[in-house]
Amino acid sequence: QVQLVESGGGPVQAGGSLRLSCEAAKGTFNGLAMAWFRQAPGKERDFVAAVDWTGGIKTYADFVKGRFTISRDNAKNTVNLQMNSLKPDDTAVYYCATKEGRFRTILPQTTSLVDYWGQGTQVTVSS
Repeated sequence: QVQLVESGGGPVQAGGSLRLSCEAAKGTFNGLAMAWFRQAPGKERDFVAAVDWTGGIKTYADFVKGRFTISRDNAKNTVNLQMNSLKPDDTAVYYCATKEGRFRTILPQTTSLVDYWGQGTQVTVSS
């Protein structure tokens, strides 16, 4: 079992940047594909970005391509989401997520594929 803890959220002005981090409070990320999702008030939880267990394969939602970058440091057991050129529409609670099954190629790009969620971190972008 893996327990995920996010950090790095907060208020930021439009055009600014934030870096979210996800750590394993329990268990290890070793071999696991990792992802970030977000949920705005009154909306569904949406996929943002995912990275495979090697860090070499990454995929992004269209609305963050060119602005957000997902990365992982397997030695430190962390996954990060660098968010640049933030917009008010990026305001949401951001969740770290992962799927069971180590050393597999499937990326958790939908909520139905996620087995573990973090508690979320709020990102608020003001205009």
